[in-house]
Amino acid sequence: MSSLPSIVVGDRPLTVADVVRVSEGKASVLLSERPAFRKKVDASVAFLARLIKEDGVIYGVTTGFGESVTVAIPPALVGELSAHIMAYHGCGLGNVLAPPAARAVVTARLVSLSQGYSGVRFELLERLTQLLAHDAMPVIPEEGSVGASGDLTPLSYVAAVLTGQREVFFKGARLPTSKVYGELGLAPLALTPKEGLAVMNGTAVMTGLSCLALSRAAYLVDLSAHMTALVSLATRGNSEHFDDALFALKPHPGQRRVAALIRADLPTATAKREGVRLQDRYSLRCAPHVIGVLADALPFFTQWVETELNSANDNPLIDGEAGQLMHGGHFYGGHMAFAMDSLKAAVASVADLLDRQLALLVDVKSNHGLPMNLTGVVGERQALNHGFKAVQIGASAWAAEALRLTMPAASFSRSTECHNQDKVSMGTIAARDALRVLELTEQVAAAGLLAAVQGIELRLRGAGGSGSDLVLGPVLSAIMKQVRVTSAFVEEDRPLENDLRALLVRLRQREIGAATP
Repeated sequence: MSSLPSIVVGDRPLTVADVVRVSEGKASVLLSERPAFRKKVDASVAFLARLIKEDGVIYGVTTGFGESVTVAIPPALVGELSAHIMAYHGCGLGNVLAPPAARAVVTARLVSLSQGYSGVRFELLERLTQLLAHDAMPVIPEEGSVGASGDLTPLSYVAAVLTGQREVFFKGARLPTSKVYGELGLAPLALTPKEGLAVMNGTAVMTGLSCLALSRAAYLVDLSAHMTALVSLATRGNSEHFDDALFALKPHPGQRRVAALIRADLPTATAKREGVRLQDRYSLRCAPHVIGVLADALPFFTQWVETELNSANDNPLIDGEAGQLMHGGHFYGGHMAFAMDSLKAAVASVADLLDRQLALLVDVKSNHGLPMNLTGVVGERQALNHGFKAVQIGASAWAAEALRLTMPAASFSRSTECHNQDKVSMGTIAARDALRVLELTEQVAAAGLLAAVQGIELRLRGAGGSGSDLVLGPVLSAIMKQVRVTSAFVEEDRPLENDLRALLVRLRQREIGAATP
């Protein structure tokens, strides 16, 4: 029995946060023990069995797949169809999903199949929960899905693992599933006629990845607000740009919240202090407006992703209690594509903002008395040292790459599969793009955070005049200490790759910005 808190599938709709907790290994997954839950699942299976026995025409069960829908499967061969769809879709390429992402995918598929409209046995749902409990995660190639008819190719690797085939990540190694099943005492499942299609014909990959992207983006909102405050202090910025009376006049909720976060980190009434500009450059003055777009978009996208997560999204769907077979297109990932295409644009805009703030810090024309490139050396050796010059160049490269990836993936729909799949979502590519944009933006944030902390310390050491009037609140003080655990003050030039990588790990674990160091 796991000591982790449990998330019960079948009792309530799951949230993005639930999927993230499972992905990060902070929660286990159980199936509901409610009789009504089991009854709905069993009714779908029983009704499907009855239809097959009565020679009903059921797509993907008694017919071929896709454009082969017109091909009737001989009754004696119906039982082999699941093995074939699983086999011929085993053609994924590219990198494989890391185990945390695979856990998100398996959880998303479990939640959808547990709606009780997919014609899968309770035994299959139990096997998915067992894989999560033992942390034996399918090795899933990232590339090969057009996002309709669902994530067929990547999810074929989940289906194959259920049958004891292909590979899993287990105890830190990539191993044959058959070997791991032997160690765990699990028997491979023999998939029934609809089960191969049911596992594969849905949006679980794009949905699971979207959950992870939303969580990372939400953390980025707060981090970027705190970083803006640090840069404002380091460059002797004007805190009145973030006044609540100002933002009450344009009250987008997320934008106003970002302004409040920045304002809480800053001393009040700096506008009349000596050396403070009347109006800061846009990368400071308009930071709430840039970050606020992302903050205001997140609840909207979260609603869409959670609706998708808790939906029945394969085809056909089988309502066993109502006795209804429904053929449709719920495998289409259009909502996920739009959400992730939009998310990556909002995140990349934050990357651009943070890069511009870093540019202010290193430039003597805009940093209000700090040394060029934030070098920490004084005296004649200052001429030898270049501080954060290359770090700023790197941040510009990462920001540029993030911005380049904002082209909507959904705009590249391709007609495929003999023109049966003639309009597709590209939702999985959009979700992968969003995660890559987040990765690049986090790199920009790591660079900007190191530079901002350096700028504050330089100011406290007397650069650009006395730093005695520099007031750091509890959050910024904690961030300063947290960063310094990872990276020391940069005096003489040194390679900063390891500092950046170590800080990135802590950012991705959400360790920077907590109330205490």
